[in-house]
Amino acid sequence: MDNTKLFILALLMAFHFGNAQNNEEKMVKKTIEAFFEAFHQQDSMAIRETVSKDIVLQTIGKDADGREVVKTDDFNHFLKSIVAIPATTKFEEKIMSYNIQIDGAMANAWTNYEFWVNDSFSHCGVNSFQLFNDQGSWKIIYLIDTRRKEGCDL
Repeated sequence: MDNTKLFILALLMAFHFGNAQNNEEKMVKKTIEAFFEAFHQQDSMAIRETVSKDIVLQTIGKDADGREVVKTDDFNHFLKSIVAIPATTKFEEKIMSYNIQIDGAMANAWTNYEFWVNDSFSHCGVNSFQLFNDQGSWKIIYLIDTRRKEGCDL
């Protein structure tokens, strides 16, 4: 095979791989968007559709003494707390950007966010989602976030 044909074949393969990667990134983003749509609607069943049954939830924040700590949350407790938010309380987590990386059946999505309660700024931070492609369906297996009130570009 001459160099021209090899070059064209390499370009076609690179285009195909890039297009497949882009489609997977869209599917990962769609899973996260579905998670937040269900979160905002306080729909625990729809949230469960986006996550693995063994999901791990963690938060990095400050304790009463101002030290950085990692807190692990029980997923069922998380769901109960979301459902228990009164209808009179409006809350929204606004995702400001996505950075998605994929390797085979594993994906990571880094999302900057702002959190608003009753149209007032509450805090900002970053979510780090780990996802697993389970038979063609991306599921969130791990979610850790940061929360802060300073250093938010509003």
